[in-house]
Amino acid sequence: MKHIALLIAALTLAPQVLAKPCEELKTEIAAKLDAKGVKNYTLEVVPADQAGDKKVVGSCEGGKKKIVYAKKA
Repeated sequence: MKHIALLIAALTLAPQVLAKPCEELKTEIAAKLDAKGVKNYTLEVVPADQAGDKKVVGSCEGGKKKIVYAKKA
């Protein structure tokens, strides 16, 4: 019975533990793009339902927000 309770607790807490802060993830993505030599781009944190047809390169706050990539002109 204790094992089942621990499993349920772990599964309940897992999404909060795995959810990364948006600015931290955005910084990591920018570092990877810079390391690959990508220039003239923007990364923007938007609510998940407002990502539209933009290129999503990350998800944060438990999927509530998306990080979108755009190439500057």
